[in-house]
Amino acid sequence: MSRQKLGQHFLSNPSILERIAAAACAPDEPLAVEVGSGTGTLTEHLLARARRVVAVEIDDALVARLRQRFAGEPRLEIVSGDALQIDLGQWGPAVLCGNLPYYAATAILERAVRLGPQVRHSVFLVQKEVAQRVTAVRGTREYGYLTAMLALFARSELLFEVKPGAFRPPPQVESAVLRLQYAPRALQLGIADSEAFRRFLAVCFRQKRKTLRNNLRGVYATGEVEKGPELALRAEQLTVEQLAGLYRALVNPAR
Repeated sequence: MSRQKLGQHFLSNPSILERIAAAACAPDEPLAVEVGSGTGTLTEHLLARARRVVAVEIDDALVARLRQRFAGEPRLEIVSGDALQIDLGQWGPAVLCGNLPYYAATAILERAVRLGPQVRHSVFLVQKEVAQRVTAVRGTREYGYLTAMLALFARSELLFEVKPGAFRPPPQVESAVLRLQYAPRALQLGIADSEAFRRFLAVCFRQKRKTLRNNLRGVYATGEVEKGPELALRAEQLTVEQLAGLYRALVNPAR
């Protein structure tokens, strides 16, 4: 796969790189796992803060470049692999960070929050639009499946925006740095099966302009779907708590 297809835009602004490293790593951080290490610019800043760094990179040419650049650095482990395939929690408790390729950002975010207490928090540079969707509030255009799904596992915060000129080559869109703090809410919300709830959210937001009743018909018991005033609303009008309550009512209807 070519670098163009991989969607690689390498962050080169030193001050932005340092801000990302500082947001991800406390001084003397035990372990940082970097997703998509590219040419190693962020890796260098992470090594200045963490005792150990694992750098995951899918591009074989960049893996070779990383190994050459950091030859003799015993605190760095370079892993050739796809972040969508390998277990990012296999190295033990860590912080996750990285400049995520646009084509895979949402999928990596979903995987990251599911790693549980192995990852205390994640700091990722993503497309600004993705960061806005993750941190959106109910009733806004950006609020959707990704917002609600990630909120089941983590608290999200948009830290700062990054202009195209900070990259080489500059992308056509603006970017932003996003922090996800591990904060599981499934039990608090009465969700026993988070995967089933994820599927429920996907149906709720499948056609955002339709009401919940229209989206849920044919998927859940017809009689239950006809009940409740909230079913006349669109999914974007409900909080995660309200969506969880609706899910519980549909999967465990009162007898």
